[in-house]
Amino acid sequence: MNNIQKLADLGQSIWLDNIHRKMLESGELKALIDKGVLGVTSNPSIFEKAIAGSPDYDPQLRKLIKEGASTVDIYEALVLRDIEMAADELRPVYQRTDYLDGYVSLEVSPELAHDTDATIEEARRYFGLLDRPNIMIKVPATDAGIPAIEQLIADGVNVNVTLIFALSNYEDVAQAYINGLQRAHGAGRELHSIASVASFFVSRVDTAVDEALNDAGNETLLGKIAVANAKLAYQRFHEIFSGEDWRTLESAGARVQRPLWASTSTKNPAYPDTLYLDALIGAQTVNTVPPATLDSFLDHGQVALTLQEDVDAAREQVEDLARAGVNLDAITDQLQVDGVAAFADSYRKLIDAIEEKCTQMKADNE
Repeated sequence: MNNIQKLADLGQSIWLDNIHRKMLESGELKALIDKGVLGVTSNPSIFEKAIAGSPDYDPQLRKLIKEGASTVDIYEALVLRDIEMAADELRPVYQRTDYLDGYVSLEVSPELAHDTDATIEEARRYFGLLDRPNIMIKVPATDAGIPAIEQLIADGVNVNVTLIFALSNYEDVAQAYINGLQRAHGAGRELHSIASVASFFVSRVDTAVDEALNDAGNETLLGKIAVANAKLAYQRFHEIFSGEDWRTLESAGARVQRPLWASTSTKNPAYPDTLYLDALIGAQTVNTVPPATLDSFLDHGQVALTLQEDVDAAREQVEDLARAGVNLDAITDQLQVDGVAAFADSYRKLIDAIEEKCTQMKADNE
């Protein structure tokens, strides 16, 4: 039994944080599913690298150019095809796990992160175009994203809530999910097949907090706050999804909104390369992992239930951080702003790269 399968036995699902055409056509994704991978996540940065950085999409690209498709239409056609192929590959996982896993996530345009109505419209459109039950639409946990999440859940659209850094933001996300389910239930929707995860970005917290700690001359908390923050979120998860409001929904078939640990590659080479897997293992959670980190975890990861270990120490570390003069709330707020900007930048770069490829291909045919 490999480490991914051992995690599944403990109630944690591993999803792959990567997608590209070659892995879908070569059988690479199927091989990973056979090893125990239970889902796939994508984002604009992943697609930028996949589409702009390889010729794998060129045959479809040429066909779309010949049909007179616009650059944005080409982008959507390329991306949606990858998502469709991955969803079809994962459909048996979705069925076998009774709709718990087997999902593929696609992000709405990051340029819509501060527009509630446009986010809802695009998420509904993508969910309808893909027309597969094991699709999740990624919506950022911005102020505009929170009401969009509630509406989409009420509509029966599966949502991967992304770019969560702060505990207070997570609480808003979880409440939006519960509110959406209550509305769906009131409208007579079947709840068991409505799925959502709350994606906490982990390593970026340590990167930013460590910089502030170094500036403050404090080395005792280096590399500790991201895990501590996640552990406190996991405790809050248990509290939220055990209350009376939740029990009513659960009796009607609803599932919890699982915490998902994202950004789990180790950015600081001084830290173990499997730090954000080894330290974040717990039931009813997902860890979405880039390929290199997954390989490392398969090779030498440590499997044990760690999320509920030393919770009091985690709380003390966060309190010590404040005493050291580091404002975690300000850092996590800025991380979300920066995350939205980074995804928007990747999206624009991808659109520009597609435009450049189109121009070159048209010139080659003249």
